[in-house]
Amino acid sequence: MYIGTSAENHPDKIALIFGDTGAKLTYRELDERSNRVAQALWAFGLRPGDAVAAIMTNEERFFELFWGAMRSGLFFTPVNWHLSAEEMQYVVDDCDAKVLFASAKVRDAAAAIAGQLPKVQKRLAVGGDIPGFERYEDVVGAFPATRIADEREGGTMIYSSGTTGRPKGVRPQIQFQPAGTGSVIPGTLGFAMIFGLDEKDTYICPGPLYHAAPLQFSQIHLRLGATVCVMEKFDAEKALAFIDRFKITSSQWVPTHFSRMLRLPEEARRKYDLSSLRIAIHAAAPCPIPVKQAMIEWWGPKIIEYYAGTEGGGTLIRSDEWMAHKGSVGRHWAGGTVHILDEEGREVTEPMVDGGVYFEAPEDPNARFKYHKDDAKTATTYRGNLFTLGDIGHLDADGYLYLTDRKSHMIISGGVNVYPQEVENCLATHPKIEDVAVIGVPHADMGEEVKAVVQLRPGIEASPELAGELIAYAREHIAHYKAPRSVDFVDALPRMENGKIYKRLLRDRYWAGHSSRI
Repeated sequence: MYIGTSAENHPDKIALIFGDTGAKLTYRELDERSNRVAQALWAFGLRPGDAVAAIMTNEERFFELFWGAMRSGLFFTPVNWHLSAEEMQYVVDDCDAKVLFASAKVRDAAAAIAGQLPKVQKRLAVGGDIPGFERYEDVVGAFPATRIADEREGGTMIYSSGTTGRPKGVRPQIQFQPAGTGSVIPGTLGFAMIFGLDEKDTYICPGPLYHAAPLQFSQIHLRLGATVCVMEKFDAEKALAFIDRFKITSSQWVPTHFSRMLRLPEEARRKYDLSSLRIAIHAAAPCPIPVKQAMIEWWGPKIIEYYAGTEGGGTLIRSDEWMAHKGSVGRHWAGGTVHILDEEGREVTEPMVDGGVYFEAPEDPNARFKYHKDDAKTATTYRGNLFTLGDIGHLDADGYLYLTDRKSHMIISGGVNVYPQEVENCLATHPKIEDVAVIGVPHADMGEEVKAVVQLRPGIEASPELAGELIAYAREHIAHYKAPRSVDFVDALPRMENGKIYKRLLRDRYWAGHSSRI
């Protein structure tokens, strides 16, 4: 459960494979490299409870940075490198990072924010030069590959967008116990047991490591002493080729990955030997019933779905259960209780009646997650000893959970969360817009697509050219994946008496005939 122990017990075992480049790291090499990082961080003056941030792609140096922070008792925040420079700056500043690692692959964005981070004491460029940064290899390479004197277990602080549009850091409450003493074993063991993971696995990571699930599944496998194969970026046929080439046994996906693999020509789908794969886990977004059924028919009953968030959770459903409860995300994965509460916080006892979906929080308040620097949001997440991820759903008579709504009207496109409020706030500043609503509309590949419904100011004429102008405006100010892919113009937006846009009416126009998640 500790890479230092794995390095001692099987130093020559492959810890990491980078399939695109062919690079491999043994546990000894990962241990030594992460020790150099820990030594550097200690020399920089960081101590347990401090924070570091990394703007890194899925590349070779990522995990030595991660484990260097983990064994130093630090909070590690991976920053979504698809964000705009302004958004990256916000996350790095908000997480209170004292050290920033940035990949030369994101050189321009990192250089743009280098001088605007007053809390950052050290900026290190990984794999090349970045203006305003020191060279990582020169700085860290000067430190010894031995352990620091006082190793402590750190933790990750992942950022997920809030309903107001600003990303929120989910800060775990950790005790900074001595590394390698077993302080993380109960949680890791429990997670491994739920999904059937062990040290003999070779896991493929097809998703970006700045997302919670790809990072957590990867680090759990490494804690177990397994092997992790990292994809630089997802490619449908390449994923199948990697499963064949590296004899992958465990995996974690989002529904868009499934859709794209299913769209491959039959010849490509049958070209590769997938018999080594025994576990295919998926989550992050609702999976269309036809897509999941086709995957089970193709890969067999090895597909496991779970529902959880960075904050916690959750539920789990295996293939045979899903075939009997199609569309469900399962039952509580640890044998606990999923609670459905009405708007007054009362337990809903009748099956098939919608309400807020809640899970039981740790009994010790000091062990519960918090949204970093946002006590108000944290408070709204809890009802007594229960917490919610903000979803609406219901239980059937057998206790299986079905999700039917998101309180925040969050859009999930290709497994990535997009919050309409952030996009609306951006577009509202355009001089030709009187009012705007952003919603998710059906998309065969991505699940949902971001659409802006716009009411123009008097005297402004709607046109395809103006739609393109508004999309370009959004892409200039926020991350490209958040920007609307299409714009519709209306005379007026439907608003309720309290002033809120009645988005369900808007959504119904586009989701008629589709299997909507709300």
